[in-house]
Amino acid sequence: MECTIDDRVTRVAWLNRSTILYAGNDKWSIDPRVIILVNTPTQYSIMIQNVDVYDEGPYTCSVQTDNHPKTSRVHLIVQVPPQIMNISSDVTVNEGSSVTLLCLAIGRPEPTVTWRHLSVKGQGFVSEDEYLEISDIKRDQSGEYECSALNDVAAPDVRKVKITVNYPPYISKAKNTGASVGQKGVLSCEASAVPVADFQWFKEDARLATGLDGVRIENKGHMSTLTFFNVSEKDYGNYTCVATNKLGNTNASITLYGPGAVIDGVNSASRALACLWLSGTLFAHFFIKF
Repeated sequence: MECTIDDRVTRVAWLNRSTILYAGNDKWSIDPRVIILVNTPTQYSIMIQNVDVYDEGPYTCSVQTDNHPKTSRVHLIVQVPPQIMNISSDVTVNEGSSVTLLCLAIGRPEPTVTWRHLSVKGQGFVSEDEYLEISDIKRDQSGEYECSALNDVAAPDVRKVKITVNYPPYISKAKNTGASVGQKGVLSCEASAVPVADFQWFKEDARLATGLDGVRIENKGHMSTLTFFNVSEKDYGNYTCVATNKLGNTNASITLYGPGAVIDGVNSASRALACLWLSGTLFAHFFIKF
């Protein structure tokens, strides 16, 4: 803090409110952070090192001349970078539940707190408040939520919270498969669920297991496959894929069929002939055109 003086000044001092910090070269303050910086006929300045919020307030430069005393006052404003002091932990909830996240921050000026959802679709604005409330939460609202505290004194303080939304399984992909006798056939079943679903395979009422009748069941994440290494006539038919987690279960019927089988009202051999006819027609059209 600087105080400009001239040769008419006979005495000079710096005060914080009514407390004398320095009078001339004499230090009155017991605070080691307060030091005299310049004391010349034209300038009288002091420095406060490692300023904190308690140093904020009025400071007065008091000078005495031959005629009368004069004072010059400055108000010290201490700014503090934003800091997040308290934030919610990662949370796991069931779909349809309500969730409240908390993010408390300090700083001077008081920081603005903003929540954003960092979804796979991009950063989405959620709210500008310390509290983020989500009612009837949906599965697509799972993921990371970013709390940012900003007051333009320094870079924002940023923290993240992860919300995991549990939901029951639903089978997103299940396709009928054809295979000839003696060949390899694979049925696949894909289910989306949190927690990840457990899979079971059935033929009629009998549960299938790896190693029985030359089949293998392999579960990897959201996908389950049923592999026949040497398809026989008795392997043809409908199979049921069942996906289960703690919130529920679902199933889908998948057919392993052979040549000539009727699937969805169309003979598989007829499908092949139709594909050959269509390919031939397109080729002839191409040949005639060119």
